[in-house]
Amino acid sequence: MTTPAKFRSIILKLPTVIEKPHFDRASFRVNVPKGKIFCTLAGDRKTANLLLGPDQQFMLCSNRPEMFYRVKNKWGEQGWTVMTLKKTDEITLKSALRLAWTNGAPAIFHDLLV
Repeated sequence: MTTPAKFRSIILKLPTVIEKPHFDRASFRVNVPKGKIFCTLAGDRKTANLLLGPDQQFMLCSNRPEMFYRVKNKWGEQGWTVMTLKKTDEITLKSALRLAWTNGAPAIFHDLLV
């Protein structure tokens, strides 16, 4: 089980990540040139939305449907995926956040994620 505090602790340890408000959510961005939002945390802090590629989204949603499901709109078709925090273990959380970080960072910065 992941708590909102544990989620924040882990995500903010990723390279160059900053947190900023984004509508009613907290957004997490790769703070490099052309970096973008790769994750948002819901206002109720029960779920997070991750920026995944189609294959990554399919893999997580198919293998761990209790933890992950596609956002139910056009954003979901673009790879945005909901992660339910209380159902996500720490190892899966770290792996999913690393995938999302890579999708939010320009390729030139991928070496920062060791």
